[in-house]
Amino acid sequence: MSGRVPRVYRAEAVVLRAQRLSDADRVLTLFAAQYGKFDAVAKGVRRQTSRKAGHLEPLTLTSLLLAHGRTLDLITDAQTIESFLPLREEIERLARGLYVAELVDRFHAERAENYPAFRLLVETLEQLASAEALDLVVRRFELLLLVHTGFAPRLDRCVACDAALTPVTNGFSVALGGVLCPSCARTQPDSLPLSVNALKVLRFLRQASVTEALKLHLPPRLNAELETLLRGCIRAVLEGAPRSAAFIDDLRAGAGSSPRPRDVLA
Repeated sequence: MSGRVPRVYRAEAVVLRAQRLSDADRVLTLFAAQYGKFDAVAKGVRRQTSRKAGHLEPLTLTSLLLAHGRTLDLITDAQTIESFLPLREEIERLARGLYVAELVDRFHAERAENYPAFRLLVETLEQLASAEALDLVVRRFELLLLVHTGFAPRLDRCVACDAALTPVTNGFSVALGGVLCPSCARTQPDSLPLSVNALKVLRFLRQASVTEALKLHLPPRLNAELETLLRGCIRAVLEGAPRSAAFIDDLRAGAGSSPRPRDVLA
C-alpha cells in the first residue's frame, strides 16, 4: 500500500513470528490484509500479567490498533479473530504452520500489500488446524504462493520450446521455471522427471478451491515428487532452503523425540 500510514490505524494481521526485544517487550513480524508485511513492537507482552500476550502469539489472526512510530510502530491494542488453536496442540500441524508463515515472511518485502497472499495464508492456517491431509494443504499453499508473488511455474506448454505437452513423463526445470517436453528435458542437465499425475495435480491445485483440493488423495510417492519440485522453486526464489522445512522433514523421519508445541513457540 503506497503512502504513509495514519498516525493511529487499525490492521487485521497474522503474526508470522516474534523475537525478544527486552525483558518485557517483543518485536512481532506481521502480515496484514491492508499493509502487507511489517514489524511492530508489543510492549510488556512478555510479562505474565500482559492482557495482549494471548492475542499476539505466532500464527494468530488478530485485529490490531497501532500507533505510527519513528522506527517501529507500536501495538496499543489487540483482539484475537482466530487463534487456530489445534496448531498449538499438535506438533505436525504446528511445524507446517511455521513453514507457511516463514514462506510468507521471506517472499514479501516490507509494506508490500498482497491481499491474495493474505487470504491464502489465513485459508491455509484454517485448513492446517482442521484437515487431515496436511501435506496436500501445504503443496497447494506452495504453488499458490508462487502464483501470487509472480513466480508461478509454467504448466501449460514447454517452457523451452513452447510445444504442447502430451500425457507422458515430461521434465521440470527449476532454473527455467516450468515444464519441459521430453525432447527439451533431455537437453537440460537440471531437469527433473515430472509424471503425468504430478502435472495433473499441479494444474488442478492452481485453479481449484480449497474444498475441491482437499478431495484429492495424494499418495506418499506423488507427494514426495511434488514436494521436490515445489521446494526447488522456492529455494530458487529465496536463494536457500526455508529453515522450517528441515523441521518438517525431521518430524516425518522420526528423528529424536518430538518437541512439545509450546516449547517450539517459546
